[in-house]
Amino acid sequence: MKKKKQQEGILVNIFARIWAFWGLISFAVTFLIIIIPSLLTKLIKDPKGMWWFISIARGWQWVWLHMIGCPVSVKGKEKFKKGETYVVTCNHNALLDVPLSAPFIPGPNQTIAKKEFTKVPLFGFYYARGSVLVDRNSDASRRKSFEDMKAALRKGFHMCIFPEGTRNKTKEPLKQFYDGAFKLAVDTKTQVIPAVILHTKKAMPVHKSFWLMPHPVEIHFLDPISPENLTSKELRDKVFEVMKNYYLTHE
Repeated sequence: MKKKKQQEGILVNIFARIWAFWGLISFAVTFLIIIIPSLLTKLIKDPKGMWWFISIARGWQWVWLHMIGCPVSVKGKEKFKKGETYVVTCNHNALLDVPLSAPFIPGPNQTIAKKEFTKVPLFGFYYARGSVLVDRNSDASRRKSFEDMKAALRKGFHMCIFPEGTRNKTKEPLKQFYDGAFKLAVDTKTQVIPAVILHTKKAMPVHKSFWLMPHPVEIHFLDPISPENLTSKELRDKVFEVMKNYYLTHE
């Protein structure tokens, strides 16, 4: 029995790595199809231009996630009220969280993202279009990115932020949150919509490299949380508890 389980484990690992290769190839091919229309959205005045950019991204990722056997279901889109902008906070378990976050947020939005990824040939242009960029090693860059996020909200964009900062490699449901998203919400008097991403670590475990297994994934948008009469730390702790409790009862 033990030997049989070991053999099954070896076969699963072989399949998962072959499937990861398929995921990479299919991502690259479909990206080449959408890159030109995506960048052309820059010619359309925002926020409409960003709405088109996100709409194309949503269609692309919906197709690609189905291609890799990870169909997505979205719950709670009605939480976004027309004419309102929000700070959307997402948990982060796997690289697969990225195509589940910004593309499936209803309406135009940008993500706070690492500046170094703009150096990737061709993809860097696409990445920069949908992001507020930050060099985390530069205090000046962090200050500028904070002002850029405020400007994005003023343009009518939602801001998508992973408050854990990096993927959660702990055994806890969530890593400790950084303050940035909540300081932004308090300073701009913008409500926070917690977004809980589910099952991505089953498809792409954080401790395994180049490993992908077909599995349905989900993103759930929860009730908006007002920053009124709260400090950024109080808001951070409140959002953390809401997301942690939801994750524990749904993952």
